[in-house]
Formats: sequence, C-alpha cells, structure tokens
Amino acid sequence: MADLTQSPAPLRGLWSRFDKVLLTCAAIALAIFLLDRAAFVPSMAEAFTSLAHTGPFILFAVAAIGVMRATGSERLLEGAFEGREVRMIVLGALAGGLSPFCSCEVIPFVAALLAAGAPLSAVMAFWLASPLMDPAMFAITAGAISFDFALAKTVAAIAIGLFGGFSLMMLSGTALLADPLKTQTPTGCGSCCGTKKLSLNWRFWQEADRRALFARAAWDNLLFLGKWLLLAYLLQALLIRYVPAEWIGTALGGDGIGPILLGAILGAPAYLNGYAAVPLIAGLLEQGMSPGAAMAFVIAGGVSSIPAAVAVWALVKPKIFAAYLGFAVVGAILAGLSWGFIA
Repeated sequence: MADLTQSPAPLRGLWSRFDKVLLTCAAIALAIFLLDRAAFVPSMAEAFTSLAHTGPFILFAVAAIGVMRATGSERLLEGAFEGREVRMIVLGALAGGLSPFCSCEVIPFVAALLAAGAPLSAVMAFWLASPLMDPAMFAITAGAISFDFALAKTVAAIAIGLFGGFSLMMLSGTALLADPLKTQTPTGCGSCCGTKKLSLNWRFWQEADRRALFARAAWDNLLFLGKWLLLAYLLQALLIRYVPAEWIGTALGGDGIGPILLGAILGAPAYLNGYAAVPLIAGLLEQGMSPGAAMAFVIAGGVSSIPAAVAVWALVKPKIFAAYLGFAVVGAILAGLSWGFIA
C-alpha cells in the first residue's frame, strides 16, 4: 500500500503558492457562471469596466509609491518625531494621514520610534491616522467615490490622530500610560519591510539600484492594488445585482445617528482591505447607504482591520490597544456625523 503520510505537506506547499485573492475572484466568477449563467457576462463586464475606470488612479498611485521608495523620502517622516510633544503629535497625525506605509511596515518603524524615546501620544497619533489614508488610497477613493469624500476622509484621519494623541498627552502620568509597552517588540515583518533605508536623493533615476527599486515597488503595488480592486468590483457587482436597494436604504440610509452607529459597528467585521472597501462603499452608496454611515464605516473599519490592529497589538499592552480601538470608534462616529451634516 502506498504511504500517504507525506502527502499533506506537498499539498500545503502547493496551496501556499496560489494567490488567495485571485482564487477568490475565480471562485466568485465560477459561482456566478454555474448558479446564474445569464448574469455572468453582465457581472464580469461591470467589474472589469469599473476596474478600467479606476486604472488611471491606480497608475498614479503606484508611481507615487515607487518614487517615494526610490528617492528615500520616507526618511523625512523621522523628523516628525523630534521636538516638543505638541509638535510631534501634530506632525505624527499629518505624517500618518499622508504617508504610504503599509500596515506591516508600521511595526518596525514605530518600534524604533518607541525605542528612541518618542512619546506614546505622538506615536498614537501616527498609528490612528496611518491605516486610514495615503496617496494611493486618496487617488482610488477620489476615482471610485468622489474627490470630496476622499478629502473628507483625509481630514477625518488627521483629526482622529490628533484626538488620540492629545487625549493620551492629557492622560500622561495616569495608570493607563504606566508601562504601556510589551517587553519584546518585533523588528521586521516580512518581505515588504526588508528594503534597506536609502539616503534622500530626489534624482533617483541617476542610480541603477534606485531605478530597480522604483520598478519593483511600482510593479508589486500594481499587482496588489489590481487584485484587491478586482475582488472588490466583483463583490460590488454581486451587491448591486443581488442585494435589494430597499434593504440597504432601510438599514443604512436616512438621517440621524442610527445608520452612522450601525456603519461604525459593521465596519470592523465587514472590512476586507482598505482599497477593496472603496468600491464596496461606492456600491452601498448607490444602493442607498447614507453618506455619514459610509464615512463611519471606512473610518472604523480602516483602524480596526486585522493588519492595522495587529501593528498596534504587537507593540503595546492590552490597555493601550483598547484605547486605540476606543479612539477609533469615537472618531468614526464623530466623522460620520460631521460628513452626514456636510454632504
């Protein structure tokens, strides 16, 4: 009889080589084809048309990320955490809302800041704002939803960072901030953080290594954004086709704080990825979701998504992690109320 005891390991190795996001896209397409063949071509056409419409914004985003990597301009962020605490909080929130750090890159960066003695209040301002907005997110949000929504989300991200940072500054010396850090902190997080820091050079095209870094960063991010947005647009097509607009309008439409609270509550478990959430929100808005609930959803979901939350959990004790989530929920509700009043 053949020995099958070793078969699970090769199967696991083979499974690990497949991109799970692309597999999910293929599974969705296959399910539509098998269960509702008449809807297959319209759904695929709608998803790929939406992806093509977002294409110019994706190209702008990946070019911006590539330039920042190749020039070494990420080093400019380090200067935000020097000087007086109030200044550090303000610059930390601004840097978080505008920097292109992915959630895992935040971990070694913040670990180094804390080890160097940066105040937790400034780091919290950066942490809260960082997962909510970056240049790529702004471009895609402006293209898929609206420029006004993208600008409002950027303002909300910075405001929530300031809210959390100054709140912790006022709590300095209390039991909450006593011994906030875990004893062991990670120093790396995998492939996307393994790039050696470069000195600042805006003319990156003059060096072969920097040109190669630009090409690699742009290509990697093009694949990353492309696959997640394809998944999002497939889900959006399913949402518009199979979820009644009346249900969305009843549950998440209308005025008042109810839809906003529900949007903030649903944000955490329903959030797939910051970029994938943008087309989903666009679809929900078409179905009748209120603007305030949409803003609360993206704010609460962005901060509490697994990658962003793990970046905080890895470095601080549970009481600080709870404060992080608390700032996020309160900030999401306030942002939703504010945008619902303005929009």
